Amino acid sequence: MKVFGTDGVRGTVGRWPMTPEFVLKLGWAAGMVLGQEGRRRVLIGKDTRISGYMFESALEAGFSAAGVDVRLLGPMPTPAIAYLTRTLRGSAGVVISASHNPFQDNGVKFFSSHGEKLPDVIEAEIERMLDEPMTVARPHLLGKAQRIDDAPGRYIEFCKSSIETGLSLSNLRIVVDCANGAGYQVAPRVFTELGAEVIRIGVEPDGLNINAGVGSTDPASLQRAVTEFRADLGVALDGDGDRVLLVDAEGQVLDGDQLLYIIAADRVSRSGYNGGVVGTLMSNLGLELAIKALGLPFVRANVGDRYVHETLKRHDWLLGGESSGHILCLDRHTTGDGIVAALQVLSAMKASGQSLRALTQKMSIFPQTLINVRTDQKCDLSQPRITSAVQAVEKVLGDDGRVLLRASGTEPLIRVMVEGKQADLVEKQAKKLAQEVTDIALSHED
Repeated sequence: MKVFGTDGVRGTVGRWPMTPEFVLKLGWAAGMVLGQEGRRRVLIGKDTRISGYMFESALEAGFSAAGVDVRLLGPMPTPAIAYLTRTLRGSAGVVISASHNPFQDNGVKFFSSHGEKLPDVIEAEIERMLDEPMTVARPHLLGKAQRIDDAPGRYIEFCKSSIETGLSLSNLRIVVDCANGAGYQVAPRVFTELGAEVIRIGVEPDGLNINAGVGSTDPASLQRAVTEFRADLGVALDGDGDRVLLVDAEGQVLDGDQLLYIIAADRVSRSGYNGGVVGTLMSNLGLELAIKALGLPFVRANVGDRYVHETLKRHDWLLGGESSGHILCLDRHTTGDGIVAALQVLSAMKASGQSLRALTQKMSIFPQTLINVRTDQKCDLSQPRITSAVQAVEKVLGDDGRVLLRASGTEPLIRVMVEGKQADLVEKQAKKLAQEVTDIALSHED
C-alpha cells in the first residue's frame, strides 16, 4: 500500500485515503511509529476546510488509541506547526491541509520533532504499520488531548524575529491576501505589529472558500486591491501559508523565482553569503543566470519543496525555492514559510531603499511555454525518437534556451516545457516538440 506522495497523504474527501476511517488508522499508525521517541506527544494543526473538523477528530482518536498525547492548535499555517513542534518539544507535528487545492480535497502531512518533513524511511514504517491490526493502549495509557490557546501569539513572535530587531514597516501600505486559509488570523497581525498599514482580503473563511478566487494561486483580486488602494505592495499566501507571491505597486506579480533572487542578492550584499541556491527543474532560466551573476552556484532539484530541502541539506546551503512560491531560508526556518519569506523581501526593500520592481531589474524572466501531453500509459522519455526531438529543439535554442520533459507524478501527463529569450520561437518549438511526443505516445498506445 502506497499512500504517501511527495507531500504527505492527499485526496478527495470521502474517497480513499481521505475517509475518517482511514485517517483514524493513519493517526494510530503514525502514533505507533512517531511516539517511540519517548516524549509521546504530537501537535495537530489544520487549515480552514470544513472537513478539517472531521479529520482532526479522527487523528485525535487514532493517536489516543496509540497512547500518544495530542496538542490541538486549530487553524494555523503549515510552517507554524513545524515551528511549534520544535519549540514545544513534540514527537511530531501533523497538518490537516491540501495546500492550494480546492476545499473538496484534504490531506495529512507530518513534521519530525525537528520541524522538518519526515524522511522516506519513517513514512515507509508508518505505511507498514497501516497493514497491522489496530490495537488500543490500556485504559490508563490512552493519550490525552489539550488545546494550545497561545499558539497564534507564539508563531507571530517567531515570524517577527526572522528580520532584524528594530526594523519598522510603518511607512508601508500592504494588502495581505490570506486565501481564506490557515493564515487568516496570524498573517495580517504580523505585518500590523511591525508597523505597516494592512488592508486584508481573503480573511473570511467559511469552510468552502479556501483558495477560491483569492490567494497565491489566483492573485487577480490582490492585483486589483493593490492598485485600488494605492498600496506599496501586496502579499498573497496559499491555503496553508507555506507559499507566497508578491505584487508590486504597479500590480505586477512577482513569482517565487523573483522573490528567491531578491533574498539571495540581499544576503550577498549585507552578510556576504557565499553558499549556493537551489531551484527546481521548473525554475526559470533567468533565475539561474541571475544567481550565477551574483557569484553563487545554482543547482536544480526535482519539483517539490522536500527535494529542494534535501538538496540544500546535502550541500549545506541555506536558500532555495520554487516558482510557485515555496521559499526556503534555512537560516530562518526549517521549512518553507510564506510569511517569513515575505518578510525577508521587505527587509531587503528597507535595507536598499528600493522598490520591489527595482530589486528585480538585474533578473530577466525568460519566456516559458508549458504544454501538457495526455497519455493513457507510461511513455519512455529516454527512447531515441524523443531524445532526438529534444536535441533538435535544443539546437535551435542554442545557449539561450532550455528544454524539459517530465512525467507528472499525479496525472497521466507528460509535461513539455521550453524556454528561451524569444517568446515566439519558444512557443513554436514547444508546440513542435509536444506534437512529436503526442505522436510517439499514440503510437505506443496502438
